[in-house]
Amino acid sequence: MRILLLGAHGQLARDLSRCLAHHAVIARSHEELDIQDEPAVARAVRESHPDVIINTAAYHRVDDCEDLPDLAFGVNAIGVYNLARAAQLNKSVLVHFSTDYVFDGSKASPYTEADRPNPQSVYAMSKWAGERLIAVYCEKHLIIRTCGLYGAGGSASKGGNFVRSILRAAEDGKSLRVVSDQIVTPTNTLDLAGKVAELVDQKAFGTYHMTNTGECSWFDFAREILRLKGIPRDITPVSTAEFAARARRPAYSVLDNTCIRALGLAEFRPWQEALAEFLTAERLGFESAA
Repeated sequence: MRILLLGAHGQLARDLSRCLAHHAVIARSHEELDIQDEPAVARAVRESHPDVIINTAAYHRVDDCEDLPDLAFGVNAIGVYNLARAAQLNKSVLVHFSTDYVFDGSKASPYTEADRPNPQSVYAMSKWAGERLIAVYCEKHLIIRTCGLYGAGGSASKGGNFVRSILRAAEDGKSLRVVSDQIVTPTNTLDLAGKVAELVDQKAFGTYHMTNTGECSWFDFAREILRLKGIPRDITPVSTAEFAARARRPAYSVLDNTCIRALGLAEFRPWQEALAEFLTAERLGFESAA
C-alpha cells in the first residue's frame, strides 16, 4: 500500500511513520507541500498516486486562530478541501485528524461520534469546517477526533507539547499555574498511531473518536507528569476565567471511543499508563530535577 503522509515533521506523523513502516510511506513536510496550494496538492497526489493520504497538517495555535481566522480556515478548511478533491480524483482514502474542541463542552459524559458538534472558537470552527468538506467531497475518508496529544517529536508549531512544557518550566524554576476546570483525556501519539494503522489496514471509513481512556483536568495531568518524574514542585490550579485565554475552550471534552470498539478493535489503555511509559522512555531526553 502506498501512503502519502503530510505534516511529516510533527509528533503524530513521526509515530505514524513508525507504525506504518510495513507500507510504502511517502512523507512530505509543510515546507515540501503546503496544503493551501491547490495546484501543488493536485500535482503531489497525481505523481505519488497513493492508496491512502494521511493529513496531520493543521494550524492549531488555538488562541492565535482568534486573531488569524484566514490562516486557520486556510489550513484547516481550504487546505483540507484541496486534499479531499485530490483524493477523490485519485480514488485515494483520505485520513484526517480533527479535535475534541468541535464540541461545546456542555455535556457531562464522554462525547460519542453520534453527538452533534457545536464549535465555540475560530480554531474549532475551522476544524469542523474541514470535517464537513471531507464528508462532502471525498467518498472514502477517515476522520479521527482526538484530544491532548503528546509525543516524542513534540509539536513543532507549538514549540513542544504540554508534557515538555511542564517539565521545562519546572526544571527552569518557573511558577506553574495550570487550568483545573477543563476536563480532557491526554493521548500518547504512539498509541494513537498504532490504532490508526489498524484502521488503515482494515480499510475502515467514517468518523472515529480515538484517545487514551480516562479523564483528568490539565492541572491533574501536570501534577501526574511531575509525580512520575519525581520533581517536587508545587502547581497552582487556576480557573479558565483566571487564565484569560482569548479562545473559548470546552469545559468537558472527553471523547468516547465508541466506533473503534464496535469495529472490534481493542480499547486504548488508560492515559496514566501511557504517560508513565512515555516518561520512562529514553527518547524523551529529560532528566529529573529532584
